[in-house]
Amino acid sequence: MRYIADWHIHSKYSRACSKDLELPKIAEWCERKGVHIVATGDWMHPKWFKHLEESLVEERKGIYRLRTSTSSVYKEARPTEFMLITEVSQIYKKGDKTRRVHNLIWSPSLETCRKVNGELTRLGFNLKSDGRPILGIDSEELYKLFRSIDDRIIVIPAHAWTPWYAIFGSKSGFDSIEECFGSMAKYVYAIETGLSSDPRMNWQLSQLENISFISNSDAHSPRNLAREANVFEFDEPPTYDDFVQVLKDQDKKHFTHTIEFYPEEGKYHADGCAACGFSCEPDESKKLGERCPKCKKKLTLGVQYRVSMLADKKVGEMNPIKIPFRSIVPLQELLAQEYGVKSSSSKKVLNEYNYLTDEVDELTLLVDTPIDLIRKISNAPGLADAIEAMREGCVNKQPGYDGVFGKITVIKK
Repeated sequence: MRYIADWHIHSKYSRACSKDLELPKIAEWCERKGVHIVATGDWMHPKWFKHLEESLVEERKGIYRLRTSTSSVYKEARPTEFMLITEVSQIYKKGDKTRRVHNLIWSPSLETCRKVNGELTRLGFNLKSDGRPILGIDSEELYKLFRSIDDRIIVIPAHAWTPWYAIFGSKSGFDSIEECFGSMAKYVYAIETGLSSDPRMNWQLSQLENISFISNSDAHSPRNLAREANVFEFDEPPTYDDFVQVLKDQDKKHFTHTIEFYPEEGKYHADGCAACGFSCEPDESKKLGERCPKCKKKLTLGVQYRVSMLADKKVGEMNPIKIPFRSIVPLQELLAQEYGVKSSSSKKVLNEYNYLTDEVDELTLLVDTPIDLIRKISNAPGLADAIEAMREGCVNKQPGYDGVFGKITVIKK
C-alpha cells in the first residue's frame, strides 16, 4: 500500500498563515492533493493542542484521524491521517555566535505532547504567542529535555539550508550536525532538505551519508500542501515507530522516493539582493566579495552557495545509498502557464484545478496518470503536454533568491 506523507505544515495559530488551516480543511485538501498522512503542526500552541485533543482519535500507535461522533462537528469520516509533528524556532548563543535554527519535533502521542508542553511552560517558555514558538535553548539541550520526557521523540532539522533559520544556514547556522546537536547528534536520523535544495545537492556532503532526506511542503495555506512530500510502501498500515525506523535505517524498501520542488523555484536557492533585483551564482558572488554590485550591501548567500562551502564530493546522477526523488511543478502553476495568466490562484485556474482533482488527486495526476487520459479529462488543451514535459525534466529554470521565488517553465516538444 502506498502512503504519501507531508510532515511539515502549520495551523491558523502560526504567524503569516491562512485562517483556513483547520483540521477539516487540511483533511479535505489532503484528499485533493493525494496526501495520506499529514503533520498536525503547532501542537505546542495551547489553543491548537486543545483542538487536537478534542478532534483526534488514535487510529494506530502515533497515527490519528478526525473524531466522528454525534457530538462532533465532523460528521463524515475522512481518510486523512495525522501525525503529531510541530516546528520550533530556536534563537541562542553558541560558539560566540547567535544561532537561529528551526527544528521539527515528532511526538508519539498526545500524552507526550501534553507532558512536553507542561515542562516547557514550567521552564518559562511562552507557547501562546505563535504556533511555531521561539525557544531560547540550545538544540542539544532541547533534545536532551525531550528524550528525558519520552525517548521516542525525535528531532529533525527543518529546511536545513535556509539562510536565516536553519542548521546549515549561511546567516547563523552550523557546519555540521555534530556542531549543532553535540552528544545528541546520534539521534538525528534525518534532515528536511527544504524547497531551495533537493537530495542531489545534499549528496555532495559525505557527513550526510548516514542521514535520510525528507521533503515537506512547509505549507502556510492549504493550497500549498504536498508541493513536496515523501512516498512509502508498506504491506500493513504503518505506525509512528515504523516511520522512525525507516528514517533511521534509510530503508529504501519502504521509503521509495521523495517528491520535490525544483530547488531553483525556492526563494533562497541563488545569491542575491531583492531590493536591487540582483541575483547571481556562487562563483560570481565570490568575485564580488559577496556584496551587491548596485547597493554594495552584503548579498544574501543562498542554498547553492552554502552547499558548495560544505561539499566534499561532486554531484552524481544518483547516489545508490540514498532514497531517490522525482521533481514536479505544482498543478496550479502548470495551469496558470497553460492559460497565460500571472496568478496560479486565478478563478480560471482554480476552477480547472477543482474539476481535475474531483476526478484524480493532484500528485497522481502529475506523476502517474497516463498522458492520453489527461488529454481526455482536462479542459486546458496543453496541460497533458506540459505534464509530459515536466516528467521528462524539460523545464526552464529562473532561480529564486533573497526571499523572491524562482520560476519554472515547462518546455513542451
